Amino acid sequence: MRRQPAVYIVTNKPRGTLYIGMTGNLAHRMWQHRTHAVTGFTDRYNLTRLVWFEAHCEFSEAIRREKALKRWTRDWKIALVEANNPAWRDLWQEIGGA
Repeated sequence: MRRQPAVYIVTNKPRGTLYIGMTGNLAHRMWQHRTHAVTGFTDRYNLTRLVWFEAHCEFSEAIRREKALKRWTRDWKIALVEANNPAWRDLWQEIGGA
């Protein structure tokens, strides 16, 4: 199976708590968030709604982008989501989620 680096943002509700992550398998990682398979920040705050993602060709690019986004202000992160997903729809099905 070919891994596809991706950076993503999950939340619990529109303009709610935001989490930025990076993974090599976005569908599997979202399954983990949605089923609370991994304890931690996203589990504690019920962050299960995928509201933004960006695929990359190289893991190094995805890591660089994730680190940059984590330094952004909250307002910038919200603007990024709303520029691409103004209704804050859950994009889970767009990545092959059930």
